[in-house]
Amino acid sequence: MHFSSKKTGGYRVFAVSGTNTVSFAIDFSEADTVGMLGFAVEREDQKENERYFMYGFKVFESVIPTVTEDTTVSTFNHPVQSFIWDDFTGKPDRTYTYWFHPLKGKPKNLDRSAKPIEITVKTEALFTKGRHDVFFNRGVASSQAYARKFNNLRPDKQPTQKKRDEALQWLSRDLDDAFFKFIDNAKAGDTLLGCFYEFRYEPVADRLKAAVARGVTVRLIIDAKVNESTDSDGTFHESFPRVENLKLVDAKGLKPQIARLRVNNPSNIQHNKFLVLLKGAAAKPAEVWTGSTNLSEGGIHGQTNVGHWVRDNAIATSFESYWNLLLSDPGSADGDDRSTASAKKKLFREQVAALEAVPAGWQAIPAGVSTIFSPRSGKAVLQMYAKAIDEAGDAACITLAFGVNKVFKDLLKNNTAQSAITFLLLEKRDVAKANARTPFVPLNASHNVYQAWGSFLRDPLYQWTRETNALGLGLNKHVAYVHSKFLLKDPLGADPIVVTGSANFSDPSTNDNDENMLLIRGEQRVADIYFTEFNRLFFHYYFRSVQEALFGCRPAEANAAATSRSSLFLRDNDSWLTDYKPGKLKRKRMEMFTRMANPITL
Repeated sequence: MHFSSKKTGGYRVFAVSGTNTVSFAIDFSEADTVGMLGFAVEREDQKENERYFMYGFKVFESVIPTVTEDTTVSTFNHPVQSFIWDDFTGKPDRTYTYWFHPLKGKPKNLDRSAKPIEITVKTEALFTKGRHDVFFNRGVASSQAYARKFNNLRPDKQPTQKKRDEALQWLSRDLDDAFFKFIDNAKAGDTLLGCFYEFRYEPVADRLKAAVARGVTVRLIIDAKVNESTDSDGTFHESFPRVENLKLVDAKGLKPQIARLRVNNPSNIQHNKFLVLLKGAAAKPAEVWTGSTNLSEGGIHGQTNVGHWVRDNAIATSFESYWNLLLSDPGSADGDDRSTASAKKKLFREQVAALEAVPAGWQAIPAGVSTIFSPRSGKAVLQMYAKAIDEAGDAACITLAFGVNKVFKDLLKNNTAQSAITFLLLEKRDVAKANARTPFVPLNASHNVYQAWGSFLRDPLYQWTRETNALGLGLNKHVAYVHSKFLLKDPLGADPIVVTGSANFSDPSTNDNDENMLLIRGEQRVADIYFTEFNRLFFHYYFRSVQEALFGCRPAEANAAATSRSSLFLRDNDSWLTDYKPGKLKRKRMEMFTRMANPITL
């Protein structure tokens, strides 16, 4: 939801709420900011009967000269020196009142005489009876929060089972519980149709077996393609995810009529992660679970992922039709000659394309929710996505697990600092590749493009969250950080567009792999949830990306030593305001909030 405060002392606070995150911006254009030291942020939760000043990390060096990893302080004495702030500690379906107290004076003698700016917000409910519910895992295993809560130990190395469970729950947040609830929502006589690339998370298999036991018909299509390989040095790589998928299928006794194996098109992958609910004896399509989340430990508890629950008969019908096509295991078979394989792949693409028409452009995306399935021929789908980003009126956001596709770069490289602001959240830093045949095109602030990528300061937990992926980069490559696949066009505007699903905004994900995407237009609640979670993830990794860019991929201790002291401490004066000069990233972000559509004042 969108909120704004009344103007107080020349300041006005804007807020966007998701389920767990509230993002704020403070318009200071009419305020006297001379001598400003920042804002003390106070929050009240009437349901919990709590009112307190929020915690912070940075301190005034003149007050606390020595800072350790465990240092935490209140913004009452060590304010937020920013006109942009996020509360990542919200709970779903909760009303909060915040007071932003402008502070002047000196660090040891703060002037608290200014009237605070008050704003009341309401977070979105996690579970509703509406069309959409959206669930993000934490996606930031490499974080100071995890280090403080769980001593930087892997979940399976926690000292007690209770602590292990707490760590896993913190990492998954509500993602796994929501998927369990989707499965449990199926009653006797209902049907569940699933397609899964990775099927190696035992709790889900147990839940599906329980569904069968209570009279639910469960039918699954599992990726079981033979793609084993041997390196030139003799190192053997078993088929992934085939081997691990089949281990779980066998261990749980999922009979062939339940788990059907997808083996054709062996050079590509069955990359879907969806489940369709059909209601009653008539098998009426009703609901769909989809998104980026593989059924694995790392998919649920590690890398960034989202699960999207849709209650819509038409969408469920589309997914059922796609599932029925995949059930025949279409595409080329191992042993086909080149001509036969090409003809079979061509036929499969044509059959997928016949399921629904691709909009002529993002302008033609219909209001509400629609679908796009893969594989299909051509670049029309990618071009639509890229133009949606490039032609945003105010802002665009996208997550990219496998780099920035050329279709996107060709459009964005001509942008200027006056274009709509674009945020790219990448798994890896976008850098020139050795022996590349084409010149490297960097995207940066001159194009009004800002990038963050998966990186960490000193947390070895990322070694546990690595997820083997058989697509694109090879069997021995890993997606450690950013695995979600969604884009947002003008998420704070009156007509937001959200694209979300399993496809990686790449050529293989469009032309070769089994994939699904939702196109959601004009649904502000959905856009707000995705935007606040993107905001949380992007700026978590943006700080780490800046550190990595400045100091290189050196051990965390070296990074910490190299970090300038000024970045560790609050400023003793109002010099931090220079970060908000026109054209600066922080100023652009603040102004983006002030243009949001339909803010309300509670």
